[in-house]
Amino acid sequence: MKVLLLSRYGPLGASSRVRFLQYLPYFHSQSVEVTVEPLLSDVYLRALYDSGSRWGEVVKGYCGRILALLGARRFDVVIIEKELFPFMPAIAERFLRLIGVPYVVDYDDALFHRYDCHSNTWVRQLLREKIDTVMRHSSTVIAGNDYLAERARRAGVSKVEIIPTVVNLERYQPKKKSSTEASIVGWIGTPQTSRYLKQLLPIFKSIQEEMPVRFIAVGAREEDFAGTSVETWPWSEETEVESIQQFDIGIMPLQDSPWERGKCGYKLIQYMACGIPVVASPVGVNCEIVEPEKNGLLADSVEEWDRALRSLLSVDCSVRDNMGANGRKRVEEWYSLQAQAPRLLSLIRAAFRQSP
Repeated sequence: MKVLLLSRYGPLGASSRVRFLQYLPYFHSQSVEVTVEPLLSDVYLRALYDSGSRWGEVVKGYCGRILALLGARRFDVVIIEKELFPFMPAIAERFLRLIGVPYVVDYDDALFHRYDCHSNTWVRQLLREKIDTVMRHSSTVIAGNDYLAERARRAGVSKVEIIPTVVNLERYQPKKKSSTEASIVGWIGTPQTSRYLKQLLPIFKSIQEEMPVRFIAVGAREEDFAGTSVETWPWSEETEVESIQQFDIGIMPLQDSPWERGKCGYKLIQYMACGIPVVASPVGVNCEIVEPEKNGLLADSVEEWDRALRSLLSVDCSVRDNMGANGRKRVEEWYSLQAQAPRLLSLIRAAFRQSP
């Protein structure tokens, strides 16, 4: 079987990397030939994170995507990450349907809210139903959580499957820390998502004044947290697991809004895979991933975050270790590449078999 993967990004893009690229070795082992054509390059993402100009990469990416679509009939199935052309009508997806090329489309966030909740009236009017159209013309919609799956069902999609965002258990392993070191409360993400930490800065400062603890943000910009209790560590794919293994507690604060309800809780899964207890906002899929008192805690208000962090920092290390072990087991059973790779491949093969 020959598959064309039209991903949003290359390896630097977290969504493309974890939703698809990490599956490629398994696909190849099953005699599936996958051709990857990203829309936006790693050069684009570096410019995005550094607030640089990105228009040249966008034009290049759109032209490359047109060329990829012209050769789509050479493949048995096309996988689309989110949509083919951002901020354009679903013409290209209709084209694939018209020429009889089946496609599977994947969502790991509430992309539809980028259009139906947009501040610009014209964008809302012209594109509010775009993602519903993309979903309807697909052979299968793969959703990272039930919030996204429910949108697909309301759009009239006949085949909707939930596949969570996962980690590779061979990469993510628990690592025992020295009990003499100061506890580390850690977060991992991008400069664009580090804003969620800002509401917690006052309690970080208060806790640090009372006990030996470090607050680490992996992937955040140093200048965004200058003069605060937060230390920033650089992110790279090669070092991300090693960084997380140094945490004692992993955190995922969020605000409760439509966009955040569509997130897939990847940070929590990364922490739990390394045997680390978590604290998270009770938003969207976080409420499914976190089992309070078993593998972590949920905290809604700033006051609850303060109590949750103090509670986990004050307990005996064995309590945190037990919660971490529970989290690791949950990842092994459901949130792992090893558990989900056969399911994903089965869905893609089914789309091929059902094609005209």
